[in-house]
Amino acid sequence: MTVPVPFDGFVEHTKRVSPTCLINFERNRYSVPASFANRPVSLRVYADHLVVAAEGNVIAEHQRIIDRRHDFSRTIYDWRHYLSVLQRKPGALRNGAPFAEFPEGFKRLQSALLKRPGGDREMVEILALVLHHDEQAVLTAVEMALDAGVASKQHVLNLLGRLVELPPPAPIDAPQALVLKIEPLANVTRYDGLREVRDAA
Repeated sequence: MTVPVPFDGFVEHTKRVSPTCLINFERNRYSVPASFANRPVSLRVYADHLVVAAEGNVIAEHQRIIDRRHDFSRTIYDWRHYLSVLQRKPGALRNGAPFAEFPEGFKRLQSALLKRPGGDREMVEILALVLHHDEQAVLTAVEMALDAGVASKQHVLNLLGRLVELPPPAPIDAPQALVLKIEPLANVTRYDGLREVRDAA
């Protein structure tokens, strides 16, 4: 007997992403990854959330904002969607609206790094770690670095490396049947015999 597949109830719309990486729905705007700017995407509208898909893959999800007031509109950002923009233009970090919603640890790090030359670039490189590592692990490493009073990319990387380090492999318990009962002995006379055959040839 086959188990029925749950009904996936949504209404689908085709939207074009704006140059600022946003799509409009019900007077609100929602961000999508910057690589999809100026491109068409599929918006799947559920009762309580929105799913954005392109090229057969889900590229963004947001909680749906529902407010019937005609003068109400909000812009919902996911700062991760703008990482590729930051990597090209680190200065956007200072005043960009998408980055106002950083987790507290990232905000504290930003405050420390932007006070020194090159801090924009260093902050962006730390944020980009979430592309390759669990975001919570990166945030934990950042908070540990701040608590230690060493707000730097290198220190965050060192701490992150310890946090995500794989445990050592378990020792192999070889069965007794594989234990050597007679230790092999070196047979140098066999080597001499082989050398004599080669010299004779």
